[in-house]
Amino acid sequence: MDAVFRALADPTRRLILDRLYEHNGQTLADLCAGLEMSRQAVSKHLALLEAAGLVSTVRRGREKLHHLDPVPIQEIHDRWIGKFEQARVQAITALRTALEDPHDRDQ
Repeated sequence: MDAVFRALADPTRRLILDRLYEHNGQTLADLCAGLEMSRQAVSKHLALLEAAGLVSTVRRGREKLHHLDPVPIQEIHDRWIGKFEQARVQAITALRTALEDPHDRDQ
């Protein structure tokens, strides 16, 4: 999990993940477009993201396609955020029930 936090700490790596979220399955050349850094620098960022499990790759002929893998982020969510979300959902459900049934408000 430390590798995931380390990978997410860098704004360039978050930008790469955002771009993969918008359009999954991009090549290195696709990801380099619009970034003011060398191809080698983008490759290093991708290697860190891949090592953290946030990016997976698939070969298509000579091309290497990069895909966002949200599982590590989901694991972080499940570990620290999910339990708070469950209480929020229960509160919203109780509020909706109270608003839908006027007899419950009188009690």
